[in-house]
Amino acid sequence: MAPAGPAAAVERTFRAEQGAVLATLIRHLGDFQLAEDAVQDAFAAALAAWSEDGIPANPGAWITVTARRKAIDRLRRERAIADRAARLAELARLDAQEHRPEHGADEGGEVVDDRLRLIFTCCHPALAMPARVALTLKTLGGLGTGEIARAFLVSETTMAQRLVRAKRKIAEAGIPYRVPSGAALPGRLEGVLSVVYLIFNEGYGAAEGDRLVRGELCGEAIRLGRLLAALMPEDAEVRGLLALMLLHDARRDARLDADGRYVPLDRQDRSRWDRDRIREGLGTLDAAMALRRPGPYQLQAAIAALHVEAPRAEQTDWARIAGLYLALGRLSPSPVIEVNRAVALARAAGPSAGLEVLAPLLDDSRLARYQPLHAAHAELLRQVGDREGAARAYQHALSLTGNAVERAELERRLAELGE
Repeated sequence: MAPAGPAAAVERTFRAEQGAVLATLIRHLGDFQLAEDAVQDAFAAALAAWSEDGIPANPGAWITVTARRKAIDRLRRERAIADRAARLAELARLDAQEHRPEHGADEGGEVVDDRLRLIFTCCHPALAMPARVALTLKTLGGLGTGEIARAFLVSETTMAQRLVRAKRKIAEAGIPYRVPSGAALPGRLEGVLSVVYLIFNEGYGAAEGDRLVRGELCGEAIRLGRLLAALMPEDAEVRGLLALMLLHDARRDARLDADGRYVPLDRQDRSRWDRDRIREGLGTLDAAMALRRPGPYQLQAAIAALHVEAPRAEQTDWARIAGLYLALGRLSPSPVIEVNRAVALARAAGPSAGLEVLAPLLDDSRLARYQPLHAAHAELLRQVGDREGAARAYQHALSLTGNAVERAELERRLAELGE
């Protein structure tokens, strides 16, 4: 059994370097599966070699060189690959270079470009959204197939098949391994950010299962957000998304009490909020706004900032929050944004004002199964004294709830209404 030191070093290096090494190897090989297998071989070799020889001075460079050599070994054994000779020649050329990564001559900007290329490839619109999420987490998030399957409540076999199909589609459809340029970039970047935010949201408020929060997904989404911000420092919305995730994640531990019950925002123990996360989130939001290119993620981050900056719940500036939701709805129209605006307006101007905004949304077919709409409707009906209407709305929300923690909270509110 490997000593704790080398084993921990391998794990740290995997989390930190796996995405970059894999991205570079995919560029040279043009083959997701072959590159993944070679990287896995390299980390398995690291566990044995580092236990015997000690941890190298540059673990990431060691993994890069070893993965390349493992790929060469696999190509030599794999005679069925048509362009085997060309791939072998390219890898051999890289391995023979005088200034190898292990000697400190990192590929620098090429590695940066490789990771960007890989993100845009994984999030290509030709892939279905579940496949984009799974492939992004597998290749760049550092999560294993089993971890991703557990997070999204599917079997490991199902998730493995999803990943295989996604890789096959990339190969068969000839999806280019590159960052879009010119007019195509904004639309494609929007899709990339959507995938990262979807990963975060599934971690922050799991749609199903017995856990409200899946911290591993929140952490991986933030890691991807930091990577994007490092690779695209002049994009305001990239920074806006990172700020939004950090500010939400700062409140994560306070969302459940010691018994695992849901704690609404206005009742949370603010001393449990992560102040380091808040500082980083506010600083990232300031950097985004300094670029003077406002967008939906920056507006949402500004709303989150108003929540975390309020010393006490009753000091929250709900009028400003309602105004920001109004601006957000104009910039990026969505009935979900209107639900949030209704809740904010109810806090700022009374429950009747919120109900007025909610009324047309209750007939919107797009929100027919949107549980937060009916939970908000129930709460506002309770506040205006319509106990029977509130009970019906709570029951409707319960029928749409797949998460055990959310269900327990709605049942508690319904029972409280009866009392």
